[in-house]
Amino acid sequence: MDIIEKAPREDDAFFLPYQKKWILDDSRIKLMEKSRQIGLSWSAAYDLVRRHAQSSTRTDSWVSSRDELQAKLFMQDCKNFCAAVGDAAAMLGSARVIEDGAQGAVSLCFANGTCIHSLSSNADAQAGKRGARVLDEFALHPDPAKLYAIAYPGITWGGQLHIISTHRGSENFFNKLVEEARHKGNPKRISLHRVTLEDALNQGFLKKLKKKLPPEHEAQGFDEAAYYDYIKNSCADSESFMQEYMCRPADDEAAFIPDGALEKCLYEEGLEWRAALPQSGSVHLSAYYLGVDVARSRDLSVFWILERRLDTFFTRDVITFKNAPFSEQEAALDLIMQNPRVRKCAIDQTGLGRQFAERAAARHGASRVEGVNFGSAVKEMLAYPLKSAFEDGKVRIPRDKKIIADIHSVRRETTPSGNIKFSSARFGDGHADRFWALALALYAAKGGFNSAPINLVGKRESAYLW
Repeated sequence: MDIIEKAPREDDAFFLPYQKKWILDDSRIKLMEKSRQIGLSWSAAYDLVRRHAQSSTRTDSWVSSRDELQAKLFMQDCKNFCAAVGDAAAMLGSARVIEDGAQGAVSLCFANGTCIHSLSSNADAQAGKRGARVLDEFALHPDPAKLYAIAYPGITWGGQLHIISTHRGSENFFNKLVEEARHKGNPKRISLHRVTLEDALNQGFLKKLKKKLPPEHEAQGFDEAAYYDYIKNSCADSESFMQEYMCRPADDEAAFIPDGALEKCLYEEGLEWRAALPQSGSVHLSAYYLGVDVARSRDLSVFWILERRLDTFFTRDVITFKNAPFSEQEAALDLIMQNPRVRKCAIDQTGLGRQFAERAAARHGASRVEGVNFGSAVKEMLAYPLKSAFEDGKVRIPRDKKIIADIHSVRRETTPSGNIKFSSARFGDGHADRFWALALALYAAKGGFNSAPINLVGKRESAYLW
């Protein structure tokens, strides 16, 4: 008897229909485009345990997630299912866990001699290994095409290739696989699954979620329509909601900085990226730079601090102000600029920012504080070096949905007269304010206009404080 028939049940629906459909699909290559947080990785973990608990299984399975933390969570789900199958435990035999602390790897081995292994997110780790593959959050890998190319030959002698992910842009290889399977004759014979948030809610997801949430959680009082609106309104913008929850990839051709370039510059999940500025007397070779996009009421004021280490710029803090008086913003600026390791600050002095920038320069010196007028030509000179930094992997930003949405919202347009214009939709709490604060911080690190020789649109490089 299949273990799925012996698994614990809740109202005869331990697995929701879309989860059970995935588990029972024996196709050689199966692909799931999915909403965030609807239990697909969890059911994929059960799928592996179910297969390895059968005496007929002869090959190992190899699990690749976007980072070490996600891999550990997936393997923990596998271990939990080993204990949860109840009456089917006899099929598991003496399942045991083997951990390699040096490599951060985990293997779950079964009585039939087969194992489930976690793998590094590095695509090269797939080489030379035979057996089933699970590529979890596939689109978020640094190079999905390379990962597929190396993983696929591993199932030549048996096993399945499972690809599970939310979207990350229209040009991502994950979306190309989806489009090929759906609209281009499906030459790879992929079994394509698709589950949006709406699909999950229609199949009972909210009922199961409420059983896991604490009684005081606000979602306990929602029906499916209210929960859908709750999630939609909580997203950074409508495009983020459509991509993360409704399986509609963002348009990379429209975005100035595409998802692929942005994704490889994100800090790993769970990594503490904020860091206090070192004291002036400490031994520290890094230099710090500040970008300030100024606002008083309608938009956000954003202070973005970058630390330069060799040729890479690490975000160390992002401070936002909404409807804050300038006295409060100036006090925060002064606290940062009092540290001599903050080498330079660039401030948007357009409109309301002019007095703010002039006062800051008077307090901290014109050599350390520079006001920047946001005309079209200047925005172009700020935006392109930032784009290059993302494409070259020379900047690191937090995995924060509002920051990502701000950066992805910026569009490059050509006016009827042939000029370049940068635009962004106003959504939620800002208007690409974080994008421009980051661009200003990088600009400050490149020297600023005051030092003349900067590397902006073909100009020569500065050695300013480097």
